[in-house]
Amino acid sequence: MGKSFGEDLIEAMQEVLAHAQGKLTLQEVVLPTQVRKIEPAEIKRLRDKLNLSQAMFAAILNVPTVTAISWEKGRRKPTGAALRLLDLARKDPQRVLELAHRPEPT
Repeated sequence: MGKSFGEDLIEAMQEVLAHAQGKLTLQEVVLPTQVRKIEPAEIKRLRDKLNLSQAMFAAILNVPTVTAISWEKGRRKPTGAALRLLDLARKDPQRVLELAHRPEPT
């Protein structure tokens, strides 16, 4: 069974104290820039560039087909993780295909 909220909170406070006392060094990361919006026509061009059906494109993005279609038609706008993944696909479409076709670890 997982930890309770209280246990998680205590653990987090212990980490804060350890960091303040110099006993714990935290990794610093550079946060990615905010993703620029992606227009419906750009989503369709991306899908066409990958030579994928709407259903396959949706499957690779792990969204319902109706969602991907709605993005292309402009009825809905991708947000959150979907927008980030579309941005990655926009920058390197073939890499997204490679990742989608990688076999699951056994």
